[in-house]
Amino acid sequence: MTSQPRWVRALILAAVVLAFGVSFWLLSGVIGIDSPWLVLLLMFYFLAIAKVAEPLFRMKVPAALRPLRPWERKRDVYRRLRVLSFGRLLRRSPLSSLNSAVYLDRGDEDPARVRLQIESSEASHFWAAVLFAPYVVFAGLKGMWSVVAWFLLAQLLLNVYPILHLRYVRGRLDRAMRRIGATHAS
Repeated sequence: MTSQPRWVRALILAAVVLAFGVSFWLLSGVIGIDSPWLVLLLMFYFLAIAKVAEPLFRMKVPAALRPLRPWERKRDVYRRLRVLSFGRLLRRSPLSSLNSAVYLDRGDEDPARVRLQIESSEASHFWAAVLFAPYVVFAGLKGMWSVVAWFLLAQLLLNVYPILHLRYVRGRLDRAMRRIGATHAS
């Protein structure tokens, strides 16, 4: 696949942002600007825009949170939290097409480039979670407990579990890359 010039990527990004902006404006007129559904929609828009913007720039998780912790390198924690089951669900369903760039066997065979995609995806979900969290707090302060419950579930399924899964995959890929490097060095 040939790479598009930066100006084409920028134009595509601008078109997506414009389309989402118009869509948001039209929907706010129909369901009301104070609808929790618009906040959820904004989170989806953010994730989509971040994906479209990836060729131009990649988001990053804050440096202090980027390194994998010792407990994250153990498969048992992920198994108990059902992160591995979540990963199987992603791979075996149409959801895998949402971000096929994080799989070695789907196009890009360069582990270093796939690792960059994994980090970028992790950062997108991290920042979506951060941007979504204040509304959950606001809904709680307003006593909108059903909204809080549903949005916490959405936060868990749409951001927290993807982050945990991407960190697990990144750890596995790092180990594989070290083994490959050690094999090539000997």
